[in-house]
Amino acid sequence: MSTELLSLGAGVAIGLVYALLKVRSPAPPAIALVGLLGMLAGEQLVVALSERNASPTAAVSSHSAVPSPHRYTEAG
Repeated sequence: MSTELLSLGAGVAIGLVYALLKVRSPAPPAIALVGLLGMLAGEQLVVALSERNASPTAAVSSHSAVPSPHRYTEAG
């Protein structure tokens, strides 16, 4: 199951518990949702712009996934 569906399900479950216990949500729902929408839009904008501006060679990292065999220690 995708992360988005798990997140949606958890949110619905918590919403049901809040409703059954007659607890108000800790943040005003409209303000919270607008803030979350803005965060998601900003994240997607950065991803889209970085993919658009990336050249094929820029996608390859210059860092190796294998750690260096050298160990650096403090002189003491």
